[in-house]
Amino acid sequence: MGKCMKKGQQTPAYGGQALVEGVMFGGKYHTVAAVRRKDDSIDYFHLPKEKNNIRMKLKKIPFVRGIVALIESAGVGSRHLTFSSERYDVMPGDEVVKEKEETSKLTMVLGVAVVGVLSLLFGKFVFTLIPVFLAQALLFIAPGKTEQILLESLFKLILLLSYISLISMTPLIKRVFQYHGAEHKVINAYENNLPMTIENVQAQSRLHFRCGSSFMLFTVIVGMFIYFLVPTDPFWLRIVNRILLIPVVLGISFEVLQLTNSLRNIPVLKYLGYPGLWLQLLTTKEPDDQQVEVAIASFERLLEIEEFGVEAMKVATKADSETGTVPVT
Repeated sequence: MGKCMKKGQQTPAYGGQALVEGVMFGGKYHTVAAVRRKDDSIDYFHLPKEKNNIRMKLKKIPFVRGIVALIESAGVGSRHLTFSSERYDVMPGDEVVKEKEETSKLTMVLGVAVVGVLSLLFGKFVFTLIPVFLAQALLFIAPGKTEQILLESLFKLILLLSYISLISMTPLIKRVFQYHGAEHKVINAYENNLPMTIENVQAQSRLHFRCGSSFMLFTVIVGMFIYFLVPTDPFWLRIVNRILLIPVVLGISFEVLQLTNSLRNIPVLKYLGYPGLWLQLLTTKEPDDQQVEVAIASFERLLEIEEFGVEAMKVATKADSETGTVPVT
């Protein structure tokens, strides 16, 4: 485990996601997850990124690309999350073999992807509309448009922080947040051109400017400013414009996230991204060495597949199988 960027090489923008006892990383052409199994081995799950000309064109359009990327990551991330949830607490060889495996696999893939996207949309609706009703209930205290929007945004922030704090108390989510920290540490080590050793990775920050947690907070801030531009009365119109503005808020928030990431090395301007980093103090935890090992394994496997291709990796992992390494799935 000692890979870093080649000298003079431009830093690619890799992304990742914490899983149940594992980490997924995505590159330009592939996504790879590494999961710690019950017997302490590491299992891998690989998905090539599907080529879609329409989607690729949409991802080049500002304010539209964020929505496309969000839906895409929700679908892909759900498939990796399903893999980790089904494997982490099962001994190798004890996996349930489904009848009509090929058909079941296709059904599962499509089903999980759709569920992931629907869960994303449902969550956004809930976090958008509940604060509206709460603010409206206090209309007698804050009757003006400005007061209502500020109150609505405050409730949205409280709801977000309360939800994260509540779920972080469960042992499973706490470990997921540790893997989230490990994911960020690996990315930071790579972007700092450090060899991928546990010691080097552990020395990195568990926070990152390009994190989805920052994106969630930016939707609250961006939404507040956008809502000032539309009417709040009558109440039914307020509900309608909140729903219709969801893609607008998401699209602009994504651009703000990209902007703060590009400014992170510029004095003064780097502080624009600090609110998102502060939220990551809740959504990430310090990982242990074993969790970092899994994150490194996932990232290095992704780099190898991106560079050499899947077939070359299958040959390599077949040679390594005698030492206990699990081949690419």
